[in-house]
Amino acid sequence: MKVAIVCDWLTNVGGAEKVLLKIHQLYPKAPIYTSKYAPKKIDWFKDADVRTGWLQIFPVCLRRILGPLRQRWFKRLDLRAYDLVISVTGAEAKAVCRLKPGAKHISYCHVPTQYYWQLYDTYIKNPGFGIFNKPVRFFFKLLVGPLREKDYEAAQRVDEFITISDYAKDLIFKYYRREATVINPPVEIKDFKNRDGKIEDYYIVTSRQVNWKRLDIAVRACLKLHRDLIVVGEGPEHAKLMKLADGEDSITFIPLVGKEELSEYLSHAKAYLFPSLEPFGIAPVEALSCGCPVIALSQGGALDYVKDEFNGILFDRQSVASLEAAILKFEKMEFDRDIVADTAKEFSAERFDKQLKEFLDEKGV
Repeated sequence: MKVAIVCDWLTNVGGAEKVLLKIHQLYPKAPIYTSKYAPKKIDWFKDADVRTGWLQIFPVCLRRILGPLRQRWFKRLDLRAYDLVISVTGAEAKAVCRLKPGAKHISYCHVPTQYYWQLYDTYIKNPGFGIFNKPVRFFFKLLVGPLREKDYEAAQRVDEFITISDYAKDLIFKYYRREATVINPPVEIKDFKNRDGKIEDYYIVTSRQVNWKRLDIAVRACLKLHRDLIVVGEGPEHAKLMKLADGEDSITFIPLVGKEELSEYLSHAKAYLFPSLEPFGIAPVEALSCGCPVIALSQGGALDYVKDEFNGILFDRQSVASLEAAILKFEKMEFDRDIVADTAKEFSAERFDKQLKEFLDEKGV
C-alpha cells in the first residue's frame, strides 16, 4: 500500500508536529506534503521526504493570512499515486481531493479550523498583525463566509475522522456534522519523569506564545499573588508578555529547552498553569508525567486528563480572578506526585501507536 501524509505547515514545534512525527515513524517511507516547511525552525523531519509547492515562497510570518491560498493548493494537490492519504490537520490540509478511485482519506483532525469557527471572535478582536490589524480584520470579515463553506465542503470529502479529545469530537460534529473517533495524541512520557521529588517555590507554563492561549492570565495572576512563574517558550506574543511582566524578578522567561532540561523544570515546579482553551494540550500531560499537578481551565481537552483535586485543580472561567482562586485553593492541598505521574501513562506513545493501528485495521487500510 502506498501512503502519503499531508499536513498544514511545518514551521514550528508543537503538539500537532508531535502527532505528525509519530505518524511519520509509523510510515517512514510516506512522503509528507505541506504548504510551508522551515527546517531551521523544526528539525524533526530530516530523514523524511518533505514536499512543498509554490506556497513555499511566502515568508513564515504571512502564514496566518494565507488560508484561501492553502485551500486552493491542497485541493489541487495530485495524490492519485497513493492508496491511503493521512492528513494531520487543524486547518486546510483536509481539503485534498485529487485521489485515485478507491483510495482512502483519513484525517487526524485536531480541531475544526479555529480562525473560521470556534475562535473567530478571538481572531477578529486581535488578528496579531499590530498596526495592520484593521485591514486584516476588514478583509477577513469579508472572506470568512466563503472560507467556511469551502472548509465544510472539504470535511465532507474525508472518509474517516480521528481526533484528539472528546471536546474536539464535539466541535467536529458541531461545525462539520461528521462523527470522529477519539485517539488522544501521543506523549513521550518516558522522557518526562518524576525525579528527585524536590519541589521548589515556582509555578510553570510551557507553550507557544500566541494570543489565544491566554498566557497573559498566568502572568497577571502570579504578579497579583506575588508568586514566582517560569514561562518557557517563544512566539508572537513574547514581547507583550515581557512588557506585562515589566521586569519583575518573579516572572522568568526562558527559551525552548530540551526534554531533559524541561523535565527538570517540570518535576521541581509546584504546579503547571494551563489557562488555555485547547482541544487537547500535550504540554500539561508532560507536566503530569513529571509528577507536576496541573491547574487548568475546566473546558476543552484538559477534561480528558485533569481530574479535579486528584492530579490537579480545575477553574471555571478564563480570567485572572478565577486562576488566582485556583492557585490559592491548590496551595491548601497536598498531592501525591507519584500518583500524579501515574495518571499520564494512559497517554503514552505506545498506546497511540496501538490504537491507530487498530483503527486502520478496522477500516481495512
